[in-house]
Amino acid sequence: MAGKAYDNEAMRRSALKFVLITGVVSLFADFTYEGSRSITGPFLQTLGATGSIVGVVAGFGELLGYGLRFISGRISERTRQFWSITFLGYIIQMAAVPLLAWAGGWKTAALLILLERVGKAIRNPPRDVMISHAAKEIGFGWGFGIHEALDQCGALLGPLLVAFVLAHRGQYRLAFGTLLVPAIVTLLMLSVARILYPRPEDLETGVSTVKGEGLTRTFWIYLVGASLVAAGFADFQLVAFHFQKVGAMTTVWIPVCYSVAMAVSGAGSLVFGRLFDRFGIVVLIPLTLVSTLFAPLVFFGGFSLALLGAALWGLGMGVHESIIPAAVASIVPANHRASAYGFFTGAYGLSWFAGSAIIGFLYDHSVVSVVAFCIVCQLASVPVLLVVRQRMAN
Repeated sequence: MAGKAYDNEAMRRSALKFVLITGVVSLFADFTYEGSRSITGPFLQTLGATGSIVGVVAGFGELLGYGLRFISGRISERTRQFWSITFLGYIIQMAAVPLLAWAGGWKTAALLILLERVGKAIRNPPRDVMISHAAKEIGFGWGFGIHEALDQCGALLGPLLVAFVLAHRGQYRLAFGTLLVPAIVTLLMLSVARILYPRPEDLETGVSTVKGEGLTRTFWIYLVGASLVAAGFADFQLVAFHFQKVGAMTTVWIPVCYSVAMAVSGAGSLVFGRLFDRFGIVVLIPLTLVSTLFAPLVFFGGFSLALLGAALWGLGMGVHESIIPAAVASIVPANHRASAYGFFTGAYGLSWFAGSAIIGFLYDHSVVSVVAFCIVCQLASVPVLLVVRQRMAN
């Protein structure tokens, strides 16, 4: 009996180490691509793009970044080549960011921005499946919360480095080129993870408590609620575009503001990850109500209110990003997680694209209508989440 307890504890420690090392990979990956995303909106503006173009590029990028996960998830589920597909995605993503330093026009820059999202789409479903095996041993919410917190540490540091480069040199291209260093570190750390944990599925012990041969009805209802949330979140590229256009923040302060949002996001993912393991999906309801305030604050406020709005934006995005994989893992059979992650995030991205395109169009005509659209979508998700909560409690 004591030997079994020791084995379980050893397995939990090993699972935690895997979550931590993949979290470090994500830290450097986010350092790279979130550093670039903090300035791609203003960068596109310097290359002649309009608000509508920025909105469509951002939205279509999210469509690719989430929509292609359906394909990646299905392929990884069928082939079981989780590591190979993860590596391919990271290589594409980490190459696209520093290449922005050589973009000669907004079309080339837009193509590289989209390519970065494609790389993320390829690697996320198989990576999340591998993490889910480890998270099962330490709590889905806590496991994905730890990973998201480390992820967001990189999302905080990257924009700060970009802000430092802009403050001292004032060159967008140099800032993009500097991000080559964390991109290389990302791939090195990923190689270390692959060597140490060639079969992450062995980290999960016991049998999944979720019965069934496919995706549950609760899964589809939750998908509707999450899609409404996605549609109502303006992409930060458009938010940054707005800050620069109206003079709410200087060029240097925009990436700093993004860092603040990522810091709040990381802290929130840890707290709400623990709360998810204890209370379930209900934790998303007060979070959604609070994060709804981001829209009027970022689009109507001056510097201080805009900074607060960005923090609420980060809180909402970060927690949903960590709880989505935790919730999906807890409501679908283990052998269908890859396709579930792919399908769920694919639909999530389609909603994000549609919402971002609408928000971008509305922005060029009326900022008030942008705020109204964001609020309505966010609030509409609350009753759906209540239904999910009731079904998961039964």
